[in-house]
Amino acid sequence: MLNTIDKRLLKEVADLHEIPQGAYNIRKNGEKHSRNTTANIDIQTKEDKPGINITIKPNTKNESVHIPVILSESMEDLVYNTFEIGEYSNVVIVAGCGIHNSTNEDSGHDGVHEFFIRRGAKVKYIEKHFGDGSGGGKRVLNPTTIIEIEEDGTAELELVQIEGVDSTRRDTIVRLHKNARLIVSERLLTYFDQTAESIITVELLGDGSTAQVISRSVAKDNSKQVFHLNMRGHCECRGHIQCDSIIMHNAQVSAIPEISALNEGAQLVHEAAIGRIASEQLTKLMCLGLTEQEAEETILQGFLK
Repeated sequence: MLNTIDKRLLKEVADLHEIPQGAYNIRKNGEKHSRNTTANIDIQTKEDKPGINITIKPNTKNESVHIPVILSESMEDLVYNTFEIGEYSNVVIVAGCGIHNSTNEDSGHDGVHEFFIRRGAKVKYIEKHFGDGSGGGKRVLNPTTIIEIEEDGTAELELVQIEGVDSTRRDTIVRLHKNARLIVSERLLTYFDQTAESIITVELLGDGSTAQVISRSVAKDNSKQVFHLNMRGHCECRGHIQCDSIIMHNAQVSAIPEISALNEGAQLVHEAAIGRIASEQLTKLMCLGLTEQEAEETILQGFLK
């Protein structure tokens, strides 16, 4: 059974108010809670290590699979998930992890996700992280995502962490082949003494491949953020990296974009900007009747959308 805490965590990380329709695998406190498969999407437990294999048949269209993880006990959880996305399919995958920690011991989840996106397939992958609880123990999330995109394939990643995670290190590695396409949207908020590190490496290997990586973050209080965004063009390809951060109070942010053109046909661009909220933005909203705090929150919410 899912209790009130479980349901709140599922709502935050997967926008679920109840057990979803279609394919799903809900993992609770290190164990399978519930699972459903469909004619086109199969989910099997790995035999050699913790985790699941998700297989999506070729030409599957307009289906989704939810694989959220929720922790309401102090523990260290580790899973290895493998996704086989069949040719010319078009699906949405909703992952994410929510941790409720009311103890003084740390609670963490490490997830290693490996994707094989076959020829012509399209995947939208949504991964949200959330933490809450009144205990002094930390909430730790360290995801690793490895993606292979075959010819004419597309991966759209939405990576979100906006509340309650004390420490995170996110590693994302993507390899694109001929005419493959990648779109990454990363949103991150840290506060108090939280720390976050995001490392995104994109290898453009096939002619006509394209990649766009946009990272937006807000760092408050004494929190620290580090971004390593690496893009390497090995062929005739196009790539764009953009990293924008708002820094407040005593926070620290480091953005390290790196582009490497290893072929004369590679066209790569990077941008990075770190700064505080513009005073004219605050003034304009305050003139409309908002308090300074309300104006600040409105700007930050809009920035992280």
